[in-house]
Order: sequence, then C-alpha cells, then structure tokens
Amino acid sequence: MTDAIVVDLTGRRIRVGLDVGGTKIDAVAVAPSGEILARHRRQTGWGDDAVVDSVSSAVIDLSAEAGLSLGDIDSVGIGIPGLVDAVSGRVLHAVNLGVESLDLADRVAVRLGATVRVENDVKAAALGAASLRAIDGSMAYLNLGTGVAAGIVVDGAIWRGARGTAGEVGHLSVDPSGRLCGCGQRGCIETFCGGGALAKAWGRPGTHPVRDILDAADDGDALAVALRADLFHGAAAAVRALVLSADVERVIIGGGLTALGARLDAGVRDALRTGAEASAFMRSLHLDERIELLPLGSPAAAVGAALVGATTPLKEIVTHG
Repeated sequence: MTDAIVVDLTGRRIRVGLDVGGTKIDAVAVAPSGEILARHRRQTGWGDDAVVDSVSSAVIDLSAEAGLSLGDIDSVGIGIPGLVDAVSGRVLHAVNLGVESLDLADRVAVRLGATVRVENDVKAAALGAASLRAIDGSMAYLNLGTGVAAGIVVDGAIWRGARGTAGEVGHLSVDPSGRLCGCGQRGCIETFCGGGALAKAWGRPGTHPVRDILDAADDGDALAVALRADLFHGAAAAVRALVLSADVERVIIGGGLTALGARLDAGVRDALRTGAEASAFMRSLHLDERIELLPLGSPAAAVGAALVGATTPLKEIVTHG
C-alpha cells in the first residue's frame, strides 16, 4: 500500500515537521493543499548547539528545496528522543544526541521566526501513523528499533496518561529471571525484541545483527533460533500489553526492525496466534489481525511532528491505495 497524504490545511500556511534521530533528521514541508512539497534528510549534530544548528539548517534547506521562504512557514514541529516537556519545548536526557537539558523550541524559534513545538519522537510518530492510516478511534504505535517504545493515540490526540508514560511497554518485565535490562530490571520486553539487546546477546560482528540472526536461524544456528523466538515473543508480548491495557483497535509497528519486512510480520502474527491457543478469551481478541507494519521509509514520524507543530490541529491525513 502506498501512502498518499492529504492534509486539511485550508487557509493556513506551510507546516514543517522534523523527525530528529540519533544520526539523521527527516523533515517534510506540507502545503495548504495537503501535498508534501519537499522531504529533506541530513545528519544530526551532537550536543546542544549542534542539535539546534542541524534542526534549523534542516528547515532552511527544506524551505529552499520547496521554493519557500521562512516567512511562508506557519509552524515547525519537532519529534525528538528523550524526555520532552511539550508545554515548554524543553528536551531532557536525549543521551544519543548529547543533550542533557535544552530549550529546543525557544532556541529554534529565535533562529527561524516561526512557532515551534516539540514532542517525544515516538509519540509524534504515533500521531503521524494514526493520521496516515486514517484511524479515527484508538491505536497504538509500537516502535521496534534499538530499543522498544510505544505511544497511544485516541480520537486523533496523543494519550499521555497521568505522567506521560501511557503505552510505554518496553520496560514491562515479562520474565523476572530473564536478561538484565539497561533500566535495571530483568526480562523487560525490550530485552527480548529490542535491536540493541538482541545484538548484544548475539555477540557476533555484523552491520545488521538482527537480520543476521534471522538468516542464521534459517540455516539452523541454535543461538539464532532462540533469539529469533525471543524477537517474536517480545513483540507479541508488547502487542498484547497494549491491547489488554488500553483496548486499542490497532497496533501499528514501526521503527528500524520493520526493515525485516514479511519475516517480522509473519513471525509476530504466528507468535500471537500461538500464544492465544490455550485461551478462548485471547482468541476472541484476534490480536494477529490487529497489527500492521508501516511501510519502510514512511514519513509517519515527520508528518506527526508537523501535526504537533500546527497552531490548530490538522484534522485529516488519509491514505488511499
């Protein structure tokens, strides 16, 4: 299915959204007609000043590619890892960016002269995924990457919970005797299906360790077979936790591990079906039918950031395909 993005921006100016990762920034400019005018990628800087510079430069370069001036931009939304105070636009503990405490919204707004809002990257991606898939009710976005994180969207708005951690299933312990997690617990979901934890358990050189694990498992390598089972078991556990705790209608899976494509999709569905065999209640939930992988290269995170940045909510981003 191909994403075709239609955004209700009638009467508004350009919205820009940026997905800021540990190594790259993915930025999109969305026109009043709903067309994505330009998409720009660049490296992310390290440290407070470099992050501000790289974010600001991404917007400037994106504008130039789209034939726009900065004055055409109505708002800028930034999705970024770490703890984010969405009200003040301050980012805390973004360790992969060398940021401890940064007033990102204020500093970028001064550079660009535009309204700037900041949100946690996974929550922004959840909003973008819900919009791209035209999900009106409730959904969860499960990010399977180096780590595991999730966000929940209800009726087009991010559901944060009492303290902003609604949907964060990565550090839910499902095996108290399992592998030690970076958070200090044992057997967290992230230790089963996080790319970093799997690479550490694999312990062999390679550029794409999780892909290497699946390839070696296909060849019968015993350790790889066990780790492949962990991957699917952990992802299935995350889906179950999200549906059982929040009763979301859909769980959309994104993140770097979606590059595994059909092998990840089939493995998670099989694990969900197998886990439900002994329970009529679990079978009644049809969990294997309620998951969906984002297409590789989807602009969901950047589009979600554009939604976050909008001065008034964007109501429609739909998919035709």
